[in-house]
Amino acid sequence: MTSYVIPPPPVAAIPVSGGGMFPVRRVFCVGRNYAEHAREMGSDPNREPPFFFMKPADALLTGDADMPYPVASKDVHHEMEMVVALCEGGADIAEADALRHVWGYAAGLDMTRRDLQNAAKKEGKPWDMGKGFDASAPIGLLHPAAKIGHPAEGPIELKINGQVRQTSDLSKMIWNVPEMISYLSRLVRLAPGDLIFSGTPENVAAVQKGDLLEGVVAGVGTVRTRIV
Repeated sequence: MTSYVIPPPPVAAIPVSGGGMFPVRRVFCVGRNYAEHAREMGSDPNREPPFFFMKPADALLTGDADMPYPVASKDVHHEMEMVVALCEGGADIAEADALRHVWGYAAGLDMTRRDLQNAAKKEGKPWDMGKGFDASAPIGLLHPAAKIGHPAEGPIELKINGQVRQTSDLSKMIWNVPEMISYLSRLVRLAPGDLIFSGTPENVAAVQKGDLLEGVVAGVGTVRTRIV
């Protein structure tokens, strides 16, 4: 029996619709995967190879829990996304085989300390601290693909205090789910429990303490959190 010198951390997990928990290994995020968002961030939306960044698994915020406004920032932005959960791993996964690696989907938020991210970009430094902070990944219930299928189109929307802030369609993703899984699997060996946040549409903006964020991905589910 392994003897740990400190207590091991709890397993990061997200609740599943209908019961049970999905254990999370790693959280990957696709950057600039909607053309209009790429434009608003000052980038060329042409179909360049996708790029990825990561969040810690324990950054996930579940159960509609409140999100504390993060320290060290005065400019925190919302980014509404569909999340893909993998039940099978592998390297060099073919696009045609990619969807059989997917266990299910959820609605999620990639919260961003934009001031820290922009400062790091200007200095040519990594922007992990702009993305991977505590409670930076609110996520809703995970829904099995066996029940909802593999959504490739349909509305994705975020409301702030009841007012629509972001709205688009999954069909506008530059890289679809099979393509992003296949590409990422050529960079790292994927594993069961990995999540992929699939990118956000346009109109990302700042949130304030007291704001209620309510997001929905049609055919997938919802995510909800209040900034406190």
